Amino acid sequence: MEKYQSKLDLLNTEIAIKLVKDSFERHLADHLGLTRVSAPLFVKRGTGLNDDLNGVERPVIFDARNIDGEYEIIHSLAKWKRYALKKYGLRRFKGIYTDMNAIRRDESTDDIHSIYVDQWDWEKVILEEDRNLEFLYGTVDRIIMAIKECENDLLAAYPNLERIVNEDCHYITSSELLAMYPNLTAKQREYEITKKYKTVFISQIGDKLANGESHDGRAPDYDCWKMNGDLLVWYELLDKPIELSSMGIRVNKEDLVEQLEKADCLDRLKYQYHKMLMNDELPLTMGGGIGQSRLCMVLLNKAHVGEVQASVWPDSQIEECARNNISIL
Repeated sequence: MEKYQSKLDLLNTEIAIKLVKDSFERHLADHLGLTRVSAPLFVKRGTGLNDDLNGVERPVIFDARNIDGEYEIIHSLAKWKRYALKKYGLRRFKGIYTDMNAIRRDESTDDIHSIYVDQWDWEKVILEEDRNLEFLYGTVDRIIMAIKECENDLLAAYPNLERIVNEDCHYITSSELLAMYPNLTAKQREYEITKKYKTVFISQIGDKLANGESHDGRAPDYDCWKMNGDLLVWYELLDKPIELSSMGIRVNKEDLVEQLEKADCLDRLKYQYHKMLMNDELPLTMGGGIGQSRLCMVLLNKAHVGEVQASVWPDSQIEECARNNISIL
């Protein structure tokens, strides 16, 4: 990327970031029937509310003066949102969204990954009859519509930017994708399918496939592995697919036990969140996260996520960016 030149200077980058964030969350709320709420930066350790991601990532843990217990900086709000929907008492097809800010200290940083994670976390109430792939795919279509409307708003202000997102999404399960490319790794399969179709939703992620491997890691206690997935777009500037969102229909209590058994972590049933789910005290929901910096990076035609978010990076990455005319915030 020796000839990279940002289409926006530093000031206009910051203005465009705000435009994208204001526009997208407005369109997202309209299409999914969501209300914005406040959300925590940390939760009490031992409640089971924090997202365990792949089960090996270490949360940032701290204590506080005059407050009992230890607290964890969130990895995401996947479980907290379901608990919040119970508190707000929302009905079918109504939901919430929030600005989620997290620290993932074990993330491997590169041009699209940072230890600082910012995303729109959303969740809405559904009923048992809505728990199917068709309903999930319909929701993905609405999210893509919100992205396209946001892109239109941005291009009206900055017509020199290139359109990136193809609104015609190709849907495929992780099993079907493996059958198409049986000799490739999961990441290589994502590369090939997204390069071909430009906008792709890969569903059913977490369980083991015919080759004995999972397509990607998923915690066993929030998404139902049969009804979840990732939304990817092809990004020509970096010659790679970029995941904009991970989402899914959440586990019911039968899914929870089945997936905890498969993941060999039935001990999680002792946590408050899991007890509430097993006792039918939480609503059936679906939800996900949509990367704020990822979306800004793609729509603003940037080469590095550090151009649209202020984080920390290894010295080697900072030096490499400088050599390639990439201005890190």
